[in-house]
Amino acid sequence: MMRRLGPADYRDMPWKNGGGVTRELLKLPQSSDPARFLARLSIATVGESGPFSLFHGIERTIMLLDGAGMALAIGGAREVVLDRRYQPFVFPGEAETHCRLLGGPVRDFNLMVDRALAEGSLEVVHLAPGETRTLASAATVLLYVLEGRASVAGTPLAVEEALWLEEPGALAVRSDEGAFLAAIYLRPRSLTS
Repeated sequence: MMRRLGPADYRDMPWKNGGGVTRELLKLPQSSDPARFLARLSIATVGESGPFSLFHGIERTIMLLDGAGMALAIGGAREVVLDRRYQPFVFPGEAETHCRLLGGPVRDFNLMVDRALAEGSLEVVHLAPGETRTLASAATVLLYVLEGRASVAGTPLAVEEALWLEEPGALAVRSDEGAFLAAIYLRPRSLTS
C-alpha cells in the first residue's frame, strides 16, 4: 500500500500540556486500542522555553528544522544542546523534559513510537542532483520532503509532501534537482519472547 499526503491532509492540534501547537502529519492508531497511537509524526513550533508534554511508554525522536536551536534538560540530567539542523535525537517520552530556547522560536520534527509495540528510527537522506538511493526496508516506511523534490516509484514528491508505504520492500528514491528527506522506519516488535 502506498499513500501520498500533503498539507491538506495534516491537522493542527494543541499540545497535550497546552503550551503550543503542533502540526500532525500522520498518526497510526493501535489496532487493539484506536484511541492510542502506534506512531505519530508531527512538526511543532516552539515559541518559548518550557516543559514538554509527557508521553508514557513512548520513544521520542526530535530534530531541529529551523531556528537557533534548543537545549533539553531530560529527567534532571545535564542539558543536551540541539543546534544543528537535521540531527535526530532520541529520548524517553515519559521523562520530564524542559526546553530552553537558544535564540528565539524553533520548528522541530517529531517522531513518537509506542516502544512496547514497535521500533522506530528516523534518518535524514540527502540526495544530490540526479542521485538515486535505495533505502532500508521496514514494515512501514514514511518519507517526508524537507527540501527540494524527489520521486518514489514514479510518484513525485515536493516540499511538505509525504509518502506512507506498507511493506514496500526495496525502495528507490530519486531526485533530479537534489533533496533532503526525513525517512522514518517502523518495525513491529515481537509480542512473544
